[in-house]
Amino acid sequence: MSRIGKKPVPLPKGVKVKMEDGKLMVTGPLGSLSQVMPPRVKINIGAQEITVEPQDDNRLTRCYWGLARTLAANMVTGTSTGFTRVLELVGTGYKVEAKGDTLVFNVGYSNPVNFPLPKGISAKVEKANRIEFTGANKELLGQTVAVIRRLRPPDPYKGKGIKFAGEVIRRKVGKAGGR
Repeated sequence: MSRIGKKPVPLPKGVKVKMEDGKLMVTGPLGSLSQVMPPRVKINIGAQEITVEPQDDNRLTRCYWGLARTLAANMVTGTSTGFTRVLELVGTGYKVEAKGDTLVFNVGYSNPVNFPLPKGISAKVEKANRIEFTGANKELLGQTVAVIRRLRPPDPYKGKGIKFAGEVIRRKVGKAGGR
């Protein structure tokens, strides 16, 4: 039995949910999201909560049960409060600036790197080395932040690069000097 799948998803005020042709659609104050739900699960939409039930006791069905509940919970949370991720730039001369819906990174390459933000994701540059991303779609937000981090991943020797806020970089010891 799925411990996650058993939990109901509470619906905050202002969030509307409907199911059509295997697609769950959630509309809230921060926008609307839709997701094709996994097969073999039944989604019950009540006035105050969403519950997910398996159709049989198959192993694959139990896997989909927890997945379907988590997808529904993420859509409800995203449309009501949204998700936030923070990146930090560490290194001498590393900085970022926002120009409209494009971020311009100076991270040690010969030319600045332009990164257009996808629709539904907004970024706020704090200082010149901290970026706060917000969005309703958790999957799109995580993918965007991961692609940006890949521009210059943290270096294990000096710790320079783009890292998540609160991420601990495991540092390596450099070469032992000559005699």
